[in-house]
Amino acid sequence: MQTVVERELELSLVLSPDQSVPVPARFAYRADDPYAVHIVFHIGSQAPVSWTFSRDLLLEGVYRACGSGDVRVWPSKVHGRGMVCLALSAPGGNALLEAPSAPVTAWLESTLRVVPPGSEYERLGIDEGLRRLLEPMPQDELRLSDPAAGDASPEAEA
Repeated sequence: MQTVVERELELSLVLSPDQSVPVPARFAYRADDPYAVHIVFHIGSQAPVSWTFSRDLLLEGVYRACGSGDVRVWPSKVHGRGMVCLALSAPGGNALLEAPSAPVTAWLESTLRVVPPGSEYERLGIDEGLRRLLEPMPQDELRLSDPAAGDASPEAEA
């Protein structure tokens, strides 16, 4: 069963210290991709803009500045309201977005109830995948039960 935690929020795209525009966004978390958060920005173009980055990065960024490179996150106050700032950098440009802290934090708490911190590895199914990959095939069992069956080659018969 795939569990998805989603939340629609309106963020602000900061154009200058005095000007910003609203940007609708959908925050999504999937239990089958437990280390990542996905944010889709609806910016009025033909295709929405999607970003995927570490859930831990967003969790830490709610409380203190973190990240480097393409994604940086930090808490801030704008007109007395708690905000989470997201600085996104891509080859096509940079964006500074502000999201209200309370709904972002509430959404993150919902993701933590679905997949608690430290249990992400269990959701990946790596152990099960390795078990299936390494389990003997029927032809392997034949070779294991009759070691001579694996030695039959044209050179051995000559």
